[in-house]
Amino acid sequence: MSRRTLLRALGAGAGAAALAGCGVPAAYVAPRDRAATDRSATDKRLVFANWPLYIDTDEKNPQRRPTLDDFEKLSGISVKYTEEINDNDEFFGKVSPALMNHQETGRDIVVISDWMASRYVRLGWVQEMDRARQPHVARELDPLLRKPSFDPGRRHSVPWQSGITGIAYNRKKLGREIRHTSELWQDDLRGRVTLLAGMDEAYALLMQGNGADVTRWTADDFHTMTDQLRRLVRKRHIRRFTGNDYIKDLSSGDVLACQAYSGDIIQLQADNPDIEFVVPQEGAELWAESLMIPNLARHKANAEALIDYYYRPEVAARLAASVNYVCPVPAAREVLASSKDKDLAALAENPLVFPSEDMRRRLATARDMTARERPGFTKEWNEIVGL
Repeated sequence: MSRRTLLRALGAGAGAAALAGCGVPAAYVAPRDRAATDRSATDKRLVFANWPLYIDTDEKNPQRRPTLDDFEKLSGISVKYTEEINDNDEFFGKVSPALMNHQETGRDIVVISDWMASRYVRLGWVQEMDRARQPHVARELDPLLRKPSFDPGRRHSVPWQSGITGIAYNRKKLGREIRHTSELWQDDLRGRVTLLAGMDEAYALLMQGNGADVTRWTADDFHTMTDQLRRLVRKRHIRRFTGNDYIKDLSSGDVLACQAYSGDIIQLQADNPDIEFVVPQEGAELWAESLMIPNLARHKANAEALIDYYYRPEVAARLAASVNYVCPVPAAREVLASSKDKDLAALAENPLVFPSEDMRRRLATARDMTARERPGFTKEWNEIVGL
């Protein structure tokens, strides 16, 4: 079971979602007010908040996390690891009272999806990292992930894992290939295709299908896409808009094609080789969920050391082998390829973990919505999706 299989991106924390979606609260924190006295030199510990099922575990003892255990032995830093992030909006609601009131969150590292991480950066709620302490991050981070629009140079965020939002389909049951987003709208898929309900998860692929450059998309691009969706909904072409439950529909055959996350499809392909994942010729979105250090974290140097540790290719390879998302450390591929374990060596050739050069040319990271754009676009989207 993948992490996204377990979690549903919608529904949790509705009150927090309202706060997060209303734009930028009057809570900006200036750079001079973000740091606390760093206790790392004398207090060798840190608190790391992550999502469930998003780290390697020991098969015999799921409570053990081998890469974290090795970091503790290597560094002498004790890590309190919590799996408390179940939804971006819900977690935003949990930590925002402290951050907007210039108080500690009690966490030294958090992992947040980039579309939400942009809000933390815009609000000044996370600290800039010292790359002098992170030589592996500086050297090994995938060039495709280095320059998100919300955080140029990745000064405040470092990808934990990455992924692709593309198209999954059952080639055997459909009886044809899908290579373009527009092929989802053909008559043989009427009532047998689903799209993601979350606007931030869905809109980039749909705009790319219409030829938009999502790194600098415009309001016209968004409205062209929503007008198209309205027509498809009226025709009942789209079966429904989903959370992560699209996996069940695709597995059962009720749905023949859907918008999907690459990490989920690796799991499905293990049981059903007829399931294929495609990055359309027009492109798909490459996204990340990133490590950040909240304001007033008391163990900043310790946190920077742990983040850099996970960018060692041999460590990144172990994590990739466990979680099966797109690895943000391309050099980890060679580590896996040289493994004597056939399954690990095969993973190095999986384009959903290490995208091929051809696939990489079609991947892009969408610019985030501005605080001014978000309320209107969210309202328009939710009316179509039925939220």
